[in-house]
Amino acid sequence: MTDLMTTRAPATRDRADLAASILFGAVRVGLGLLWLHEGYVKLRAHFGSADILLVVDGASANSRVPEYFRFVAEHLLRPTAHLAGVVTPLTEVALGLVLVLGVFSMLSATASAGLLAVYWSSDQLIAQYPVMALLSVGVIVGQGYSSHWSIMTLVHRRPDREEKRRPDGC
Repeated sequence: MTDLMTTRAPATRDRADLAASILFGAVRVGLGLLWLHEGYVKLRAHFGSADILLVVDGASANSRVPEYFRFVAEHLLRPTAHLAGVVTPLTEVALGLVLVLGVFSMLSATASAGLLAVYWSSDQLIAQYPVMALLSVGVIVGQGYSSHWSIMTLVHRRPDREEKRRPDGC
């Protein structure tokens, strides 16, 4: 009876690990798809310096915007509006791609949360940002599991790599 219990525990653990890796992998991919959508919408709308200047002007006139963001908007975003207008959608697309592919997931999820904090500080709130924040936290919390389904893992699991190993396992 003891042998039966010990053989079931690893199988149950394997199923739990598989379920967690699928769940957290889906969270990572979902977050990536949302960032790809954000970047795509901005690129399609020809997001640029005028949009950044709208954010800067809105921040200076909005009492809900924290003082630190007003300072950053006026002294950093306004002078670099052309650059920020190009970099913003490209950053969102890049975040989406690396999250979907599973490359640098922890760094990407942290950058995602940080970028969302910047957007919230500027009072640029849209419906999917709270969901994206939760998904960012989910990727960070489930990092050990979400990387099981990534492009890097698939590359390392390629069958031709297995064939190149010597029969003694080296």
